[in-house]
Amino acid sequence: MESMESPVLTENNKPYVYDLILEEWQDWVKANGEAGFRAGQIFDWLYVKRVSSFDEMTNLPKALREKLVQQFDFVTLNEVAHYRSQDGTVKFLFELNDKNAIETVIMKHSYGNSICVTTQVGCRVGCTFCASTLGGLKRNLTPGEIIAQVVKAQQLLDQTQERISSIVIMGIGEPFENYDAVMKFLKVMIHPKGLNIGQRHITVSTSGIVPNIYRFADEDTQINLAISIHAPNDTLRSKLMPVNRRFPFKDLIDACQYYIAKTGRRITFEYALMGGVNDQPEHAEELAQVLKTFPHAHVNLIPVNFVSERNFVRTPRDDIFTFQRILERNKVNATIRREQGSDIAAACGQLRAKHMESGAR
Repeated sequence: MESMESPVLTENNKPYVYDLILEEWQDWVKANGEAGFRAGQIFDWLYVKRVSSFDEMTNLPKALREKLVQQFDFVTLNEVAHYRSQDGTVKFLFELNDKNAIETVIMKHSYGNSICVTTQVGCRVGCTFCASTLGGLKRNLTPGEIIAQVVKAQQLLDQTQERISSIVIMGIGEPFENYDAVMKFLKVMIHPKGLNIGQRHITVSTSGIVPNIYRFADEDTQINLAISIHAPNDTLRSKLMPVNRRFPFKDLIDACQYYIAKTGRRITFEYALMGGVNDQPEHAEELAQVLKTFPHAHVNLIPVNFVSERNFVRTPRDDIFTFQRILERNKVNATIRREQGSDIAAACGQLRAKHMESGAR
């Protein structure tokens, strides 16, 4: 499935300054009669110095700064809420220019700071256990709106001389339904003159948009891929994830096999455990039979978060460990995701859902 086109939604109907990758800046400065090195200077101001206005770009000629003001806007991310968990997790609720709201989360680990970014306003995939799908899909984010989340988070970390060391594209929305914008975002993240984050420190998660798994395999990157699988067969997966009716389980597994054959890289399979639904020993055995054919398959077991609008309950702790042991007995590596930010509704979509209840978008 091709990506929806991302509309230009700046107040003055201009593109966002973060929407352009370096090569596009090089084309822009050339088209505007400026020396080619100016593109690198603009990129440096945006991603190394991380300024918030064109006036701060002091080594650019005044005439060039005026052109930038006339032709571009900075992304509007109004901070509606900013929560800090006892474990150090920070969650932002941002309001966009069109008054829609998105979430961004900074997570602190022993190895550094990770950021979880959003790629869409809402989501149409419809997973029955997820708060992100409440209200459906409003629109795609532009590349600049995705990038701005990382810049905003890094500006906060700059205050304590820390930096973002890894990125997970697992926030609200389905990244592979906004494929082109996500790929532009990634190019800025990994560029040495951009945020300069190592490709192997970035993970893209998809619910199984099969055509774009093939596209991603052909991109020839070192960026990690995670698949939200959540069930070991077609019937159960279709109940939990309506996307499975568009892209059946077998087709998804075939796409994953292609990805591994093409890239030689491991896939992480995400599996949200729901009490009495998909967490029984027979589910673990069936999942193991599906995944044991994958070299170095890794399953990330996720105890489901309670969402008031959903009726799923968390799998008991002992059952989680039983599920893990069954997978590992079958030579499938499995880990249990460490819960972070539960005291600030840090799970995907929870804060936005509360915001929507108040009448906001």
